[in-house]
Amino acid sequence: LQATLQRDSPEPEGPVKDDVDMMLDELEQNLDAAALGRRSDLMQVPELADYLKYMKPKKIAAFKGFKRAFFSFRDLYLSYYQTSNDINQAPLGHFSLKGCEVSPDVSVSQGKYQIKLLVPTAEGMTDFVLKCDTEHQYARWMAACRLASRGKSMADSSYPQEVESIKNLLHMQSATNGRNENSTARRSSPVKLPSDFNVDEYVSQRYVRKARSKQALQQRVADAHANVRQLSSTEAKLQYIRAWQALPEHGMHYFIVRFRNGRKADLIGVAINRLVKMNMDNGESIKTWRFANMKKWHVNWEIRHLKIQFEDEDIEFKPLSADCKIVHEFIGGYIFLTMRSKEQNQTLNEELFHKLTGGWG
Repeated sequence: LQATLQRDSPEPEGPVKDDVDMMLDELEQNLDAAALGRRSDLMQVPELADYLKYMKPKKIAAFKGFKRAFFSFRDLYLSYYQTSNDINQAPLGHFSLKGCEVSPDVSVSQGKYQIKLLVPTAEGMTDFVLKCDTEHQYARWMAACRLASRGKSMADSSYPQEVESIKNLLHMQSATNGRNENSTARRSSPVKLPSDFNVDEYVSQRYVRKARSKQALQQRVADAHANVRQLSSTEAKLQYIRAWQALPEHGMHYFIVRFRNGRKADLIGVAINRLVKMNMDNGESIKTWRFANMKKWHVNWEIRHLKIQFEDEDIEFKPLSADCKIVHEFIGGYIFLTMRSKEQNQTLNEELFHKLTGGWG
């Protein structure tokens, strides 16, 4: 909304820099980033240690609710003990979060800060829920879990930015509900929306249907807008993109398929680093295959099947909701993106792109 309202407003012009100044600025930033990376490598790996509540939803004892334990998060591993005094003894549980699925279960208005984990173990995918007490605690643990799922520890330079991004998202929700435990600042006064404002253009239909009335929903939009009214068009767009990227299913594309020898259709999701088999009734993950463990994949154009070979198993399925070429292009395109460097001046390898998306992998 703020980006739309500021669309016609001219952006403030800063001092003009010539090419030399811009190149020097870029060089300085690169050197600072490299130095920070070297310092991070030399530092001791950070560790989180807190009392948290946990639950294993699929266990028989889950009906008893959450249990309290002392948790330790170091490197990519999560361990928990009866008390902090047991830290030097065998833990009650210990597992690696590399390759796990991480999703938030948060309601700021209700004080609910939970982290849902789907952890790959020898028995298959294991559900595990962590319950934090405060926003600050949730932000630190959620950021650590997200990085660990990507194979990175808290020593990575992106950890502070990840924590800050989560805090900003919580702050936006806090401001929307008129609650912010970490701030004593007065709530911003609501703004007056344009006369032609249509709530359907800014709010999902499922929330429109749940609302008491469109007027009440419009008032909530006005209250939320009051917290970003000072942003320029560019800043509003960037904040929108960051909030969008923080969503648990960001970048996921869904397809209905039938696995080889399967009797019924299944739902799969293709993300930037994994392939997920999902429950069609509730959208929960059933099994995850990481692209990092993929050896090769192949399209059989005659029967329109995709066959993918991983380190531990092979899978084969036929897309039903889209042509197999579409699913194949998503997989190849995502793998191509993960192989690219973060350097902006990297030359696009068109030959590799066409090879990954053209039918053979």
